[in-house]
Amino acid sequence: MHRSFQPGKTLEIILARVKTHPGRARTTCGLCTCDPDEEVPQTTCHVLHFQINQAMWESSLLQHRLHSPPAHTSMGEKGPEFQRKYPGIDDMEAYRTQNRFLNSEIHQVTKIWRKVAEKEKALLTKCAYLQARNCQVESKCLAGLRRLQEALGDEASECSELLRQLVQEALQWEAGEASSDSIELSPISEYDEYGFLTVPDYEVEDLKLLAKIQALEVRSHHLLGLEAVDRPLRERWAALGNLVPSAELKQLLRAGVPREHRPRVWRWLVHLRVQHLHTPGCYQELLSRGQAREHPAARQIELDLNRTFPNNKHFTCPTSSFPDKLRRVLLAFSWQNPTIGYCQGLNRLAAIALLVLEEEESAFWCLVAIVETIMPADYYCNTLTASQVDQRVLQDLLSEKLPRLMAHLGQHHVDLSLITFNWFLVVFADSLISNILLRVWDAFLYEGTKVVFRYALAIFKYNEKEILRLQNGLEIYQYLRFFTKTISNSRKLMNIAFNDMNPFRMKQLRQLRMLHRERLEAELRELEQLKAEYLERRASQRRAMSEGCASEDEVEGEA
Repeated sequence: MHRSFQPGKTLEIILARVKTHPGRARTTCGLCTCDPDEEVPQTTCHVLHFQINQAMWESSLLQHRLHSPPAHTSMGEKGPEFQRKYPGIDDMEAYRTQNRFLNSEIHQVTKIWRKVAEKEKALLTKCAYLQARNCQVESKCLAGLRRLQEALGDEASECSELLRQLVQEALQWEAGEASSDSIELSPISEYDEYGFLTVPDYEVEDLKLLAKIQALEVRSHHLLGLEAVDRPLRERWAALGNLVPSAELKQLLRAGVPREHRPRVWRWLVHLRVQHLHTPGCYQELLSRGQAREHPAARQIELDLNRTFPNNKHFTCPTSSFPDKLRRVLLAFSWQNPTIGYCQGLNRLAAIALLVLEEEESAFWCLVAIVETIMPADYYCNTLTASQVDQRVLQDLLSEKLPRLMAHLGQHHVDLSLITFNWFLVVFADSLISNILLRVWDAFLYEGTKVVFRYALAIFKYNEKEILRLQNGLEIYQYLRFFTKTISNSRKLMNIAFNDMNPFRMKQLRQLRMLHRERLEAELRELEQLKAEYLERRASQRRAMSEGCASEDEVEGEA
């Protein structure tokens, strides 16, 4: 059983075998300096450990097969008689030497691999940083072009024509097309991971430029935050295990749920809200009821399907299954809650749930959770009473948190409810870019409507300086139409919402809601009374007119 020992040749054979085993594995033998809990490439360490273990096992097997030499026998005493009596000793020594050599080689290979891995990580980080800086520079250039465009206006000159050409080139050029060999680090493409257009296709030239600036800002913040924030956050979510309500979970949800964990987390959050309403087979029963006869809201639902997220490929592609899923979810809900049936805005809520959860029954229960457990009872009723109340509450909170801004808006007679009413009705579904929107929903599904108020205040704080610069009511309204889409730094917005807006007590929110509900209901009663008085007057006038006409007919008859 004697084998010739050739260390270099043995290592060459082992490495040749290693190349045929791609992938990743964990080292567990502990024979080299590799961390047993660290993932290392199989091609650098794991198979070598296997070879050593095999050699040691064979060596151990030989020792069991042989009679052990006397304890007093030294290595120098090994003569022919000794070799005849113990015929496996040379093989064992060869194995020991081979193992020591391989262990040394593994140590060196591991050190090289670690240096290469660290260098690669540093280069990728540097490349991401440079890409982010490039996006920032490009964004500033576009912003400069936009301001020049505003300053020149419609004035016809060589400068304005040159500026127009520069803007056109800026809108058409993509940095990724500059080099076919460039490394693609950024996930930003024509559509984001949920199917929304990253650069909205506005008809107005000025808004197209603004959309491109916003897309560059989003890319920049994503690249800069990838290593520093997103990776540690993903690690924390991966290590979380089973979900239970806690202060730690609350903080994690506020920071945002990574995409790979979001469906699971949302299902748990929804179940937490609707477990007292959920019954097996309920959704299928509601669908069957809809097939038996048409719901009165079916026509309105059909009209709204085509208006749901025109900037999302899942709802505009003719072959997509999402519109059919959305139709079934909305029809099922209209049967589930006949007091509401269907209200414009529910289509966007259900669509967001579908984009994240994909399964229509899960999206249905998410819609039920929002409408029936999170939002106040009459938020989506015909009068939208609770929605109107929340707009008044928001005005009070803005006056408290941002008094300078509210004074400025009051001076120019700006009614914010024209902008913010839809924010609350669809929980920002039409307003924020998807990256920020879904982080808002992560916290909203756990904490409730207080999150909507926090983010509404944070949005105005984020853009306060820009609004204060505007000195015309019309300009302010035009800016407020799209200013939420200019928000690209999700971390900054989150910090404003959950830190700068403190203290923000639920008790205060309840008191303000109660106060404004009483006032609103009193106003509605007064309006109803005025309406009744008006109808009574109209009825009296009609009776008087009919009596007058009758008397004239009698006079004509006598004549």
